[in-house]
Amino acid sequence: MKVVYCDALIIGGGLAGLRASIAAKEAGLNTIVLSLVPVKRSHSAAAQGGMQASLGNSVKSDGDNEDLHFADTVKGSDWGCDQDVARMFVTTAPKAIRELAGFGVPWTRIQKGDRPAVINGEKVTITEDDFRHGYIHSRDFGGTKKWRTCYTADATGHTMLYAVANEAYKLGVDIQDRKEAISIIHQDGKCYGAVVRDLVTGELIAYVSKGTLLATGGYGRVYRNTTNAVICEGIGAAIAMETGVAKLGNMEAVQFHPTPLVPSGILLTEGCRGDGGILRDVDGYRFMPDYEPEKKELASRDVVSRRMLEHIRNGKGVKSPYGDHLWLDIAILGRAHVERNLRDVQDICKTFAGLDPAEKWAPVRPMQHYSMGGIRTNYQGETYLKGLFAAGEVACWDLHGFNRLGGNSVSEAVVSGMIIGGYFTDYCVKAQIEVQTSVLEKFIKEQESYIASLINNSGNEDVYELKNAMKDIMDNDVGIFRDGKSLQEAVNKLEELFKRSRNIHVKNKKLHNNPELEDAYRTPKMLKVALCVAKGALDRTESRGAHSREDYPKRDDANWLKRTLTSWEDPNQTLPTVTYEDLDIMKMEIAPGFRGYGAKGMIIEHPNSAIRQAEIDRITQEIQAKGGDRYALQEALMPFNLQPQYKARNQRLGDR
Repeated sequence: MKVVYCDALIIGGGLAGLRASIAAKEAGLNTIVLSLVPVKRSHSAAAQGGMQASLGNSVKSDGDNEDLHFADTVKGSDWGCDQDVARMFVTTAPKAIRELAGFGVPWTRIQKGDRPAVINGEKVTITEDDFRHGYIHSRDFGGTKKWRTCYTADATGHTMLYAVANEAYKLGVDIQDRKEAISIIHQDGKCYGAVVRDLVTGELIAYVSKGTLLATGGYGRVYRNTTNAVICEGIGAAIAMETGVAKLGNMEAVQFHPTPLVPSGILLTEGCRGDGGILRDVDGYRFMPDYEPEKKELASRDVVSRRMLEHIRNGKGVKSPYGDHLWLDIAILGRAHVERNLRDVQDICKTFAGLDPAEKWAPVRPMQHYSMGGIRTNYQGETYLKGLFAAGEVACWDLHGFNRLGGNSVSEAVVSGMIIGGYFTDYCVKAQIEVQTSVLEKFIKEQESYIASLINNSGNEDVYELKNAMKDIMDNDVGIFRDGKSLQEAVNKLEELFKRSRNIHVKNKKLHNNPELEDAYRTPKMLKVALCVAKGALDRTESRGAHSREDYPKRDDANWLKRTLTSWEDPNQTLPTVTYEDLDIMKMEIAPGFRGYGAKGMIIEHPNSAIRQAEIDRITQEIQAKGGDRYALQEALMPFNLQPQYKARNQRLGDR
């Protein structure tokens, strides 16, 4: 039995995991990062459009601050987020941007003087003041009051990931790739590390640590049509849930992005629309103003995705061998803009669709993009299993609620890596490892026996048949539009697939260099994740954010202002256990109300909303009468916990 000891074990080599590793290493901890792939190939690199932070540098973002970013995030979440966490996030994000600049991220900068732009489909001129010259720029993104999304052309995730990875390497973090955690080691409600499989040799190793942090990304690959990388299969969430102690939160909250390229599914960034690109139908008509006259193409992603499919349902889609699609027009921006600010988009369109978007429209259709749900944590990032933390897309921290704003994902990854990384580091500094080798041996032997059972199974089930069936069920029945009948059928079919997965027959008998074996042990875990999504969606009889029930079109605050928790306590159960966690309106800084999208009157109000709003109005009047500023008001409405260095006030242009 091989055992590797460390102070801090981080599983996942994207932005969240790497930034947390920096915090741990700076505290002097022996820190190991495990990654499926070389960390600079992590899925964080795929983010194109930008990172939200309320810098307020450019003329179009003038006056931006934490309060506006907070309000946009809460409304974007359809009041499903944890408002304390949202406050922590918006307060830290500007500091994260500046830290990343110090790490070497070449943020696109403001150029003084006139520049051409396209706003609402019309060509305009924006004039930047001389005093703004050289400061970090930002572009428009959906669901925001100000232009807040900082960027490096359309390769933001790439530049961020490389900078954070280089910083981790510089500090001496022990980064090990081609390693996969397949089980969490735990005893008596406490985590002690993970059983890890070396993907090159097939060897199983016990990594034992004072604290363990999961940062393994989302679960988009349970769907067939997704923008997610092939490594985003939800295994991190699954192994946490398989402890029987950790729980998953809001798994039915799945975001669909409006503009993946058809048929490849590769994302064309929201920066296309943020920079002025528009959506057109089969007739070349710009249809979004008809549905969302105020925000148009820059309504929040869940809204735009639904409007696009609604328009296709109305017969306005473009027919193709790969199904109906619509057009994304960035040719309207002009070749110079495309080749300067959207060059990755241009390269993707040329390579995967054979067209130049500077002169032709690109075919797009909504596809699965992001997982708002994940491993449920507290505000410090700790799960229900003591010593096990989670950060980034794998976690339900819960910043995003039922819909994430564009640009808040890579921002959350870095910010949660800073905040949760700090709390995780504090835990590791104080914790002591008290685990017997017999416990480690038990977990290793369990996984050895399971893998041997797959190799020697005499069953007749083909893993790829099961996996592909799962993907089709999720696409067809647990997609953008949902209803009770199809969701019940999805749960029934997925449960049957899960039962069948116990009889997978692996033809290739090698213990290493064997993709079939890897799919054989991953697919049952993916089916558990898919069941959590489908069962949560079936039981939630309302529409909220990205969860849209055609048979329950209203947001029901009276009955459903709560977070879904799914768990898998008994290894023999075939469906997840579903419980709920109420959101306390009386502690909210912003009481539930109208989001600002679609028709009014689509909310079943909770009686406490009006009570809390009256309380907010009273506190606001009292603070203003005393001459208090926005900071005093915020503290009076909703005090929140955050490390002092991150809670410190952010400086902006014009501040004294």
